[in-house]
Formats: sequence, C-alpha cells, structure tokens
Amino acid sequence: MSTNAELMDFEKAIELFEPVLGFEVHVELNTNTKMFSDAPNPASSQAESATQEPNTMITPVCLGLPGSLPVVNEQAVKFSISLGLALGCEIASSSRFARKNYFYPDLAKNYQISQYDEPIAHDGEIEVEIAGGKTFKIEIERAHMEEDAGKLTHVGGSTGRIQGADYSLVDYNRAGVPLVEIVTKIIQGTNENAPEVGKAYVATIREIVLALGISEARMERGNLRCDANVSLSPRGSGKLGTRTETKNVNSLRSVDRAVRYEIQRQAAIIAAGGTIVQETRHWHEDTGTTSPGRPKSDADDYRYFPEPDLLPVEPSASLIQELKNALPEAPAKRRSRLKADWGFSELEFQDVVNAGLLNEIEQTVQAGASPAQSRKWWMGEVSRIANAKSVDPSTLVSPKSVAEIVKLTESGELTDRLARQALEGVIAGEGTPTEVVAKRGLKVVSDDGALIAAIDEALKSQPDVLEKIKSGKIQAAGAIIGDVMKAMQGKADAARVRELILERATG
Repeated sequence: MSTNAELMDFEKAIELFEPVLGFEVHVELNTNTKMFSDAPNPASSQAESATQEPNTMITPVCLGLPGSLPVVNEQAVKFSISLGLALGCEIASSSRFARKNYFYPDLAKNYQISQYDEPIAHDGEIEVEIAGGKTFKIEIERAHMEEDAGKLTHVGGSTGRIQGADYSLVDYNRAGVPLVEIVTKIIQGTNENAPEVGKAYVATIREIVLALGISEARMERGNLRCDANVSLSPRGSGKLGTRTETKNVNSLRSVDRAVRYEIQRQAAIIAAGGTIVQETRHWHEDTGTTSPGRPKSDADDYRYFPEPDLLPVEPSASLIQELKNALPEAPAKRRSRLKADWGFSELEFQDVVNAGLLNEIEQTVQAGASPAQSRKWWMGEVSRIANAKSVDPSTLVSPKSVAEIVKLTESGELTDRLARQALEGVIAGEGTPTEVVAKRGLKVVSDDGALIAAIDEALKSQPDVLEKIKSGKIQAAGAIIGDVMKAMQGKADAARVRELILERATG
C-alpha cells in the first residue's frame, strides 16, 4: 500500500540537492516465438488480439522441466543488435548468456537466462529534448538480452499485492518472452529538469523501438517497462547518495511523477537527519506515491555464472553492417522532418513532443487526416479525456479511429459536438467511429426540408427576430440558430442553418 511520506517542496529540494538518475528500460520483442523455445510469444503482434488463456503458451523449456534445453531465437538477436545500433552502442563481436539465480514462483527454473558481463551491446549515447528545445545527452551503459518471468496474480486483500493476499496464481505465458534491457550510465546535471528528462528519455526509447518495428511498446500492457533509479547528492559535496529503484513505471506521465516524488521524499528524509534505504519501491498510479518493496540486491547476490547450455552469440561483421544500413532515421532528424512537413510552429510541435504523442499524430496523418486536425484531436479532446482518467492518451483510441472521426467531421457528416460524442463511444468500446455514429444516431441532418421546417417553427415563435434580420441586423439570426440546433438535438450544421435563415428572411 502507499505511504503518507513527508515531502519537501520540489524547488527547495533542487536548491539543496542534485538529483542523480539512472534508468533501466525493458523492451519486450515482438518475435513470433519466445527467447529460448518455440512457444508462441504473447507479446507478438499476431498474439496481441488472441485470447490468451493462462498457461497455454508454454513448452517444457518455459517451465524448466528436466531434460529441456534452450535454443536462442535468431530474430530476437537481430532485433537486439538493431536496437543497440539505434542507441549508438558498440556491438560485441562475442557475447554470452548467463544464469541469474533467484527464487520466485513465477520463475520455474529458479534462474533467469540473461547477460551479465558480456552484453550484446554497450557504450552508446542518445540525445533527448525537453520543453524549450533544451537537449540532454544520455549515455547508455549496456543493452542486453534476457527472458521475461511469468506473472503472479495475488487473490484476496485490498492492494492486489502479495501482502494480505489469500493465495496467488501463476501464469507462465509470459515466461520466456524475449526482452532487451537498456541500462543508462549515471545521469547528472539535470537539476530541476530531472522529471522531464526521465519522461523524455523513455519517450525517445519508445520512439526508437516503434520505428524499428521490434516491439508493440505499449507501456500499459508491459511491452515497455521502466525502472527509475533516483538518488540525491548534497550540493557541492561531490558524493553520490543512496539510490532507490522504483519498479515497473508503466506510462510516460508516471515516469515524470515518480522521479519528482522520489526527489521530494528523499530530500525530506535527508534534511530531517534520516537515511535513505537502498531498496526497490512500488509506484502507485492512483495516489502518485511510492512505497517500499524489498532491499535492493547487488549483482553478487544473484550468483551469476555462464549459461552452460548456450554457446556465445557471435554476429558476423556483415550482419551488423546489414542491420546498420536498415536503421530508420534518428529521432532528432525525424522530428525535424515532421515539424517541417506538418508546418507546426516551434511551440505547437514542442507541445506534441512533450505530450508524447508524436507517433500517434504521425500515424493519424498517415491514415488520411490533416496534420492540423490530427494535432487538434490528440492534443485536445483525447488528451482531455485521458487526463480525467489519469492515463496516457495513446491507450484510449487508435490513430485510425481518430483519422476516421476527422474524415466524418470534414465531410459534414458530424459536427464537432457530435464528433466528440462519437469519440466517447469509441473509447467506451462501442465500436469504430462509423459504428458508433450509426448506433447512437449521431449523423448530421442534411435534409434542407427538415431544417427549413425547424427554422420556420423557430421564426414563428420569434417574429420580431425575423423583422430584425430583414432590417439588416444579421447577428439576430443567432437566436434562431440556437433554437434550431436545440430542436435538431445538435445534429445540424450551424453554418447551413444560418444560410437557410438568411434565405428565408430575404426571400
């Protein structure tokens, strides 16, 4: 459960301490099969829409049954190399898998196959941009391949966590899903920008993996997960503080909030003479707080040793070059191109980047909507609903659906008001925009006969307005337009109603 920790004012915390950050981002690869077996990969594109009954997408390898042996997924290796190259990393001519030993019920083998001292990629760097065009270089320590664990569901209790639960259920479908873990070097010098830099970094990683096509990168589904390390260094001390690791932060918005919260919480503890415990912490989306998890283990605690059942991975120089040649454009170059193509002002474009909606707007434009309308809907109504629900806008509706709403509006079949109702229906799961329009009867009344009848009825009830219009006071038509729109339940084009009113008044 969450805590009611004392918090220091953020500005005061930054005045007294320098935030020191580090991020571990796990990316689930969307290969057809798992990392070390031919079991279907539940994180793949083809499996996303399939019904995934618990413990059905498994093999003896996933369960660590006696006699079962792992085989490396070639496509996962290629995806990992591509990601490493996109992060500016050196690709190792030889890398090795290792066993990371620990016991937990969702890890049937009692060890995880990962990489330890010989990762596939190392020593990279990417640039991230925050509001105002300020950029920060983030150094990448390593990107290594590993397998995911299964999933525990704790039943009973009020928190959904193991504390207070009556029993736990284990689903091994996720066990063995291919992962790449990206680990940054220590990030210093972000100061008051620390939360925003964290959010921008994870957004950039998401942008890269989507461009590569190697992951669905849906944070709410766990395709991309962030562990945020935060510590505080007293100003001028030159000493690093004790870090905490907030686990599995699952939205861009939450990365910002989690980093900010830990800075404020740790600052209050240190200022009061307390000490920070090196531990993992749970993020609580509902309260915007963290709570203690377990003492943070060091590498020695896992008793790493080379995986005896797998040979080293030794990609050829020609394969690395082939994958390098196939890389998509770099994020900074892509942003520059999109800004020019869309004709957005610097402020408009930066707002899109800060909202983490660059991919969604690009895909909406690709689906046929104009850049201006795509931006209007994502930054406007979709974001408004997302903020009310405390979720990321990208989780609510697809770019294809937004483009369809734009098309229906521009064709005159929907007014803006009706389009907002259609969007609400799509988000509520009532179908595509066209299906929602049909089910809810939202289509604009385009029959002039019906509109004229409503206009005549409104003019009949307000004869003085008709005389005002005839005498040249055209603004008086507003009262009639309002009555007609009300009579048509908002299913009329106000501009067309105005035209018809003036025709009746001057005819």
